Amino acid sequence: MAGDGKKLQPIVIKRVKKAGHAAHGGAWKIAYADFVTAMMAFFLLMWLLGSTAKGDLQGIASYFTNPVKVSLMGGDGTGNSTSIIPGGGRDLSAANGQRDSGDTERTVKELGAQMARAELARKDQERIDALERKINALIETDQKLGEYRSQIRMVKTPDGLHILIVDDQNRPMFDTGSALVKPYMRDILRAIGGSLGNVENHISLAGHTDATPYGSGDRGYSNWELSADRANASRRELVAGGLPDDKLRRVEGLAASVPLLPDRPQDPSNRRISIMIMTRDYEGRMFPPALPAAPVLGLPPAAAAPAAPVATTALQISPDLTKTSETSTR
Repeated sequence: MAGDGKKLQPIVIKRVKKAGHAAHGGAWKIAYADFVTAMMAFFLLMWLLGSTAKGDLQGIASYFTNPVKVSLMGGDGTGNSTSIIPGGGRDLSAANGQRDSGDTERTVKELGAQMARAELARKDQERIDALERKINALIETDQKLGEYRSQIRMVKTPDGLHILIVDDQNRPMFDTGSALVKPYMRDILRAIGGSLGNVENHISLAGHTDATPYGSGDRGYSNWELSADRANASRRELVAGGLPDDKLRRVEGLAASVPLLPDRPQDPSNRRISIMIMTRDYEGRMFPPALPAAPVLGLPPAAAAPAAPVATTALQISPDLTKTSETSTR
């Protein structure tokens, strides 16, 4: 047979034994749970950003810019590190490139003082705004003041409210070269003094002149003395109108040193009376509390000597003097 000359090929039968899959564990569940949590947090953040007002968003941004912990512990902010490497920089004792620069209690007190100053400034601004409205209403309703509205000006600055009563070429506030108040000026000052009667802030008063030299300046009386006398005369009229005298912190004459119109130093408008209702902050800067006396260099601080007891001896009258006086009266 033809097949006899060939060797029979062996028949190989492969049998694959199927076994159960090895256990995968629960790692994929943790990863999936993290992914779902992150997505939920992301959509929650998007919803919050979409439903939050602009002012609240700015507050949130400022919080992350300057966290509360860094603020309370004395740091300036998250970007205050001197090195991008944690613990880097010149100071090897710093853990994260930024360290505490002050005591917590001291910093909290400073923050409280800043908040108190901000609240005080807010109340000052409210009082000054109310006072400005009050004086404007007074000018509108008072017929006499309405006639001189062009000479009454009010200017608000961060330091307070300035009430300027300026001179006019055809209607001067004082007699020429003197501190005698004109009748209409007296009405203005007394009306303003009455409106300032209940003000809580203190007041500064200044007199100004133009650059025209005083006639007898060479004999010792110049624009400086004239402006000071006019400011003091205005103070008397304000007090007569109802302004408490203890509300005045300063009355001064500035002559022509602070012109209202610097390019026209001889203009009549430079002759004016300036009434300034000061803010508490400005008053604190201009009138700081008195400092203690400095010790003399080179000498040790002397201990406070105890006060010497005051002798309370009675007046002793000699018997001989008594007898002499009795003899003479007789």
